[in-house]
Amino acid sequence: MAGARTALTVEAGLADDLRAILRRCPTLMRVMEIARASDLPDWLIFSGAIYQPVWNHLTGRPLENGIKDYDLGYFDGSDLSYEAEDLIIERVARACDKGLRERVEVRNQARVHLWFENHFGVPYHSPLANTAQALERFLAPAFAVGARLIDDGGLDIVAPFGLRDVFAMRIRRNPGSPGSGFDAVVAKTRKRWPELSIDN
Repeated sequence: MAGARTALTVEAGLADDLRAILRRCPTLMRVMEIARASDLPDWLIFSGAIYQPVWNHLTGRPLENGIKDYDLGYFDGSDLSYEAEDLIIERVARACDKGLRERVEVRNQARVHLWFENHFGVPYHSPLANTAQALERFLAPAFAVGARLIDDGGLDIVAPFGLRDVFAMRIRRNPGSPGSGFDAVVAKTRKRWPELSIDN
């Protein structure tokens, strides 16, 4: 029982550390504000916009250094058409400043299974039930972290594998990921952060 409490305490501390880092990222926080104001169902910002500031912080780089885009996922199973998703993409784009518009990538997680195989060459197996479930299929646990700005101004952190890999700068395979190209992703990522450790 004590071990479980310790693990929970560590995770809670890391979540607080992550929140503090993310709040110091003005572009990310602006995207969060836009997403919240757009009233998207079950939305999260995830991928590099969340874990990269941590790695930049840990290695003394500017927090938003190298962040090329902001992945904004939402979940709407009521209409799986491309046209419905495109309306949401346009709505978010209109809310973004000109320089930010091309950097926010909006995707309905309810329809990922419809295009994933054609795009990546491997099957996605089954539809998702919510946005958080998408994180469980990311290539590595370190990548599988999302955040959202909630109504009271707090930051809700979603991390199905926990946050230890992110703060340890450790990349290991997620056996539940349908994706391929782990080695290529690792090589590309390690060029930017040679401090990373890789667990094959």
